Amino acid sequence: MKKFTDEVVLVTGSSRGIGASIAKGFAEEGATVIVNYVQNKEAADEVVCEIAEEDGDAWAIQADVSSREDVKRMIEEIELEAGKLDVVVNNAFKPYPFDPENRKYAWEVSWEDYEEQINGSLKAVALMTEAVLPLMKKQQKGSMINIVTNLIGDPVVPYHEYTTAKTAIIGYTRNLAVDVGTFGIRINNVAPGLVYPTSSSVYTKEAVREQIINQTPLKRLARPEDIAGPVMFLASDWSRFMTGQTIYVDGGLVMK
Repeated sequence: MKKFTDEVVLVTGSSRGIGASIAKGFAEEGATVIVNYVQNKEAADEVVCEIAEEDGDAWAIQADVSSREDVKRMIEEIELEAGKLDVVVNNAFKPYPFDPENRKYAWEVSWEDYEEQINGSLKAVALMTEAVLPLMKKQQKGSMINIVTNLIGDPVVPYHEYTTAKTAIIGYTRNLAVDVGTFGIRINNVAPGLVYPTSSSVYTKEAVREQIINQTPLKRLARPEDIAGPVMFLASDWSRFMTGQTIYVDGGLVMK
């Protein structure tokens, strides 16, 4: 039997890149997958079609995860259609160009810059948690996985506002895990390194990519599909006694 047969999985921001690979990975293992998108309906529908072509089950839902109303509507629709929600992967984030040469230095970053990234990362996770906890508490089970970044462990390029927002999710996760564990709900993080190709990493020049590769024990950059396995591990009963943890997926660049 496939690992996630009869389970319902929501992957936010899954119309492309890392999110799409995670959605396809869950579908291959038998899950019913909700492909969330905010604007690109065509790309989301393409992911759903690709899953269907492999005899998987998926449908797309439009929702801005930084909007309480959108998130509430999405979770209500999932509960109405599927009757439950076993796994939530918080992958969506405010777009950010990983461009070391044109980044803002510490003295150039405004509070508004921080706020924009915090709203796109921490707020989105908090709103999703707020909406999904009543359902998971009723089920007495559930798993949430947040996608963060290995820059929280080693800010080799100090993308101040982006990394600060992702670091906040680590603290949020640990505190949340303490309270929700009694309901059989687990919450963990996956921290990828630079993932190439994605819409954000195209701004990272080849020389920088080569530098990262040279410093990485496994001697390559992560691909979108490399992130799906660790996410599914944290969603599965193989990790049933893990919560509040962060797994680095960067070829050994950060070792904790």
